[in-house]
Amino acid sequence: MRSGVIAQKVGMTRVFNDDGRHVPVTVMKLNKCQVVSQRTEDRDGYTALQLGSGLAKAKNTSRGMRGHFAVAKVEPKRKVTEFRVSSENLIDVGAEITADHFVPGQHVDVSGTSIGKGFAGAMKRHNFGGLRATHGVSISHRSHGSTGQCQDPGRVFKGKKMAGHMGSASVTTQNLEVVRIDLDRGLILIKGAVPGSKGGWCTIRDAVKKQLPEAAPFPGSFKLADDASAVEAPAEAPVADATEDKKDAE
Repeated sequence: MRSGVIAQKVGMTRVFNDDGRHVPVTVMKLNKCQVVSQRTEDRDGYTALQLGSGLAKAKNTSRGMRGHFAVAKVEPKRKVTEFRVSSENLIDVGAEITADHFVPGQHVDVSGTSIGKGFAGAMKRHNFGGLRATHGVSISHRSHGSTGQCQDPGRVFKGKKMAGHMGSASVTTQNLEVVRIDLDRGLILIKGAVPGSKGGWCTIRDAVKKQLPEAAPFPGSFKLADDASAVEAPAEAPVADATEDKKDAE
């Protein structure tokens, strides 16, 4: 089991096949998707990788998370997600996963937060048919009708389909095909629609219902950050240095 990636939804477009037919695709961008921490069987009881993506300002990051990123020698991340992996597919901390982690033709599962629709009625939210247009029905043509039973049980069961808050929920779309990879710009083009709005964060994993292609890299496709290019956590300047700078300015 390989690690997934954290990607940001850019929008939708289309690409053309060799035979001239166009394919609608969703453009997903990898924005500094790095390994922040490892979970091992001996220490944590399970094996997983914690990934971070995007850049966050240090002032908007809590002190505990700043220390967590400093240990990994990575910049503060906007989005942090954990992926279960096999013990042989662990990746070193600080490594940046690239777009060719997936291969064209591969099927993936994409999870994201759906677009919020606010408070919606039963017809819009659950595709109810509504009541009759006439013959005794007045005013309540789009209502959902009766929700309970008789005296026994005499209540409405939990989970009954009714009007309420629609959208803004975690949604996973399975078996989406990877059409194209742009390694230089860190783009993954996925056939069809992906849950979420433009700019939303999504997780992309290998499809659990499809066989992984042989061309898929193990434990993944990534580039390691050497010690010279490792990003250190921002530190406050010593008071003595600030005093000396003030004297020099005078």
